[in-house]
Formats: sequence, structure tokens, C-alpha cells
Amino acid sequence: MHWPVPAGVLRPFVPRPLEIDEHEGTSWIGLVPFGMHDVALRGTPSLPWLSAFPEMNLRVYVRYQDRPGVWFISLDAARWPAVWVARRFVHLPYFLATMRITVVGERIRYASVRTGRGEVAFEATYWPTGGAMESKKRSLDHFLTERYALFSRDSRDRLWTVDIHHRPWLLQSAAAEIHRNTVAIAQGLPPTTDRPLLHYSHRQDVVTWLPRLVGPAGRCEE
Repeated sequence: MHWPVPAGVLRPFVPRPLEIDEHEGTSWIGLVPFGMHDVALRGTPSLPWLSAFPEMNLRVYVRYQDRPGVWFISLDAARWPAVWVARRFVHLPYFLATMRITVVGERIRYASVRTGRGEVAFEATYWPTGGAMESKKRSLDHFLTERYALFSRDSRDRLWTVDIHHRPWLLQSAAAEIHRNTVAIAQGLPPTTDRPLLHYSHRQDVVTWLPRLVGPAGRCEE
């Protein structure tokens, strides 16, 4: 789910030296709910309870020295070991949440409430409405989805990056009934009440590398 938001509104959430990326003069935030499956280190087996869980992120699209990537405002997950590892070793703003995914036919009912912060909540029913296809280069769909790096900042204000690899997204048009969404506004962003741009993908296999130190990050600008 994506909403256009002016870059000036997003600037306080994104540290220098990252630039807020724009497509044809417009910057975007994305709310992405999904389910993780078969999560494991290379060469190790996945474990049923630890390797499969719901996750949701609120994200901004950025650039570092002409390299496109993603900056996460927050990430919610339903497994505390995943939250701890991501915070400790990848420096990402993960939070523990109570989450539930219910699938009935092609419809997905998704619910999330952050532990200790019940005002950060999301509940919606969504489903695909069209065939799957790859996005065209330089299109908005491509801009929002084909990104192969994430950036994070540690407690010493150092900027890190993680390289990501996957095949091009197979995207479908989608519809949604949003029952509750306070994820953005509860964290200081404008309310995402307008009708969002929607994409659906059934599956994506992803490989990531270890974090790499980039350099000093600096504070977010007010």
C-alpha cells in the first residue's frame, strides 16, 4: 500500500546523507504487510516456529550516492527473536506485535497491534484483482518495488547498508478494505486515509547479505 507524501514531510524521518527519492517529482511512503516463511541462515535448516511469522513495515524510498534503496521508519514482527536479532545486528527499528493472517480463498485478513503501543495498529482485508506481471522500467511500479538495498543507522549514528537479491517482482493489481490503519499517524506522519495505490504479490524469494558500514549518518533533520 502506497501513499504520496511530500519529501519535506518525510525529511525529519530520514537522516543525512540519504536523499529522499522521488518519481516524477513525488515521494512515497509504503505500508507492506506480508508473511515470512523458511527464514534461515545459509546452510542451516529453517525452524517451524522461528522461521515463519507475520511482518509489516512502514518504509520510505531513498538514495545514497545515486544508489536507490529503502529506509524503514518501523517494522513490526510477531517473533521476539527476529525483533532482537534485527535490532542488534542489522540496526533496524523492529517492534514486537501481536499479528494474525487469515486466508479465505484469495482474500487475506491481516491484523497487527504493536505490543505496548496499541495505537500503532493495522487491520485490513485485501485480495488480487488481476494477472501477475513484471513492472516496466522507469514506471512508478518499478520505482516502488525494484530496490536492492536497505539502509539503517546504529546507536553511534553510523550508516549501514544491506544488499538484497531477488527476481523481479511479479505484481498484481489489488483491492482492499482497510478496517483500521494508525501505523503512520501514530509515529508522527500524516494520516494515510486517502485511497492507497495497491499491489499484491503471491510470493517472493529473497537473499540478503551481511550489513556493511557506509559511514557517518548524522541526525534526522527537523
